[in-house]
Amino acid sequence: MKNTRNTTAKAAIFELIKKSEVALSHAEIQELNQESCDRVTIYRILDRLTAEDVIHKIVTPSGTVKYAACHHSDHKEHHHIHNHVHFNCEVCQLVTCLENVEPTFKLPSNYQVRQVNFTVTGVCPSCAVLD
Repeated sequence: MKNTRNTTAKAAIFELIKKSEVALSHAEIQELNQESCDRVTIYRILDRLTAEDVIHKIVTPSGTVKYAACHHSDHKEHHHIHNHVHFNCEVCQLVTCLENVEPTFKLPSNYQVRQVNFTVTGVCPSCAVLD
């Protein structure tokens, strides 16, 4: 059995996420997707794309899971650690990956990092103009 399955629906969903300037929730993907996928198929595709390490999950402070494309150049260096900040706007609820912001943290030597998710909450530039 193949390790990865390429389907039309999978390609369409990945393209949708890749082209989006903001992270998308399952509901947003389902709404934007023109394919005839049901919600369970979309969940399976999102799980598969996450396992293939081409997209990553972002959990917002409200508990919503959103998905964004990975922009790493070297798959071997990636290891599920997304070394950038996710910005969650309190006003418009959009989540953006801030690739040029590299957070740092220091853990005691006896801890092993498996996954990191940095989410900063505030007001994005578009909503700040409206205030």
